[in-house]
Amino acid sequence: MKKWLHSWRLLSLFGAMAFLLAGCGKPFLSTLQPAGEVADKQYSLMLLSTAIMVFVVVVVTVIFVYVVIRFRQRKGQENKIPKQVEGNHKLEITWTVIPIILLIILAVPTVKAAFDLADVKPMNKEKRDKDTLVVNVRANLYWWEFEYPDYGVITSQDLVVPTDERVYFNLKASDVKHSFWIPAVGGKMDTNTDNKNQFWLEFDQKGAEKAGGIFYGKCAELCGPSHALMDFKVKAVPREEFNQWIEKMKNATKPVVTDPVAKQGEEIFNKSCIGCHAVTPVDKRPEQARTAPNLGNFGDRERIAGILEHNEENLKKWLKDPESVKPGNKMTGTYGQLTDEQVDALTKYLMSLKVE
Repeated sequence: MKKWLHSWRLLSLFGAMAFLLAGCGKPFLSTLQPAGEVADKQYSLMLLSTAIMVFVVVVVTVIFVYVVIRFRQRKGQENKIPKQVEGNHKLEITWTVIPIILLIILAVPTVKAAFDLADVKPMNKEKRDKDTLVVNVRANLYWWEFEYPDYGVITSQDLVVPTDERVYFNLKASDVKHSFWIPAVGGKMDTNTDNKNQFWLEFDQKGAEKAGGIFYGKCAELCGPSHALMDFKVKAVPREEFNQWIEKMKNATKPVVTDPVAKQGEEIFNKSCIGCHAVTPVDKRPEQARTAPNLGNFGDRERIAGILEHNEENLKKWLKDPESVKPGNKMTGTYGQLTDEQVDALTKYLMSLKVE
């Protein structure tokens, strides 16, 4: 009896914890706090499907309890055989028709939402509207590249988008299959090496303000040892602010370094890093040559390596031993062989790469 009571208490505790944790979630990351048109549609479908499932469970439970009580064996009736209802046409029709109706109720809005999400005609017009924003997303082990083809701008790790309008995406991968997902705004969709996927998202201004202007994006397809660390950040800003950012990125030039320590870092960078990393957002190299994140606005980013707080201490940690931060990443060359003085100089130089 005591053992059973102990197990029941544990079950109750875990049940209470499950309900408590189910209510947890940050507005920049939670699918339960939608911040856009797509997220709203997906959230509504989640509520609809959950309501249908709860309805089915309640009805079945009520019928089960009724049958157990109504047709239980009673004292003195051990040998009585209850009325048999095999082949009851009314019952068979009822339990066939009801599931079909429920499936139709769920299928119609689901199919409609799927077709709405797949409507990318505005981005594929021969001459699309000037206000139609298209972003080419390229997933790599373990970082993200964002190209704005209509503006000639390329950045990495931080995606900047305008709010309250549809943003269209071309999705692809350079190495293995990944998946592009911004939980609070919508998604997710695979990025493949052999074909391009397309879809759109809308970033709600009120939702962006609630999230502090920053949403978290993630890779949702197991892609290697650092899959869980393959994050990116989304800065959702009003259209006017986005236009200002684009202009700054388009007009950004190679930074002129005056600080002597940063100058030393620039020399180190030009000897060992420049072959992979660009330091201006306008990068005209072919896609195959862009084998590492663009660092043109590195000093303005939200995170180091997509996951660490953006400060000099974490940058030094990344430069000294990137493998300890993101196992399996492709940082090679002199990394791990740099002296503390060289790391300090590189850090100073990289932090000076800003367009804001």
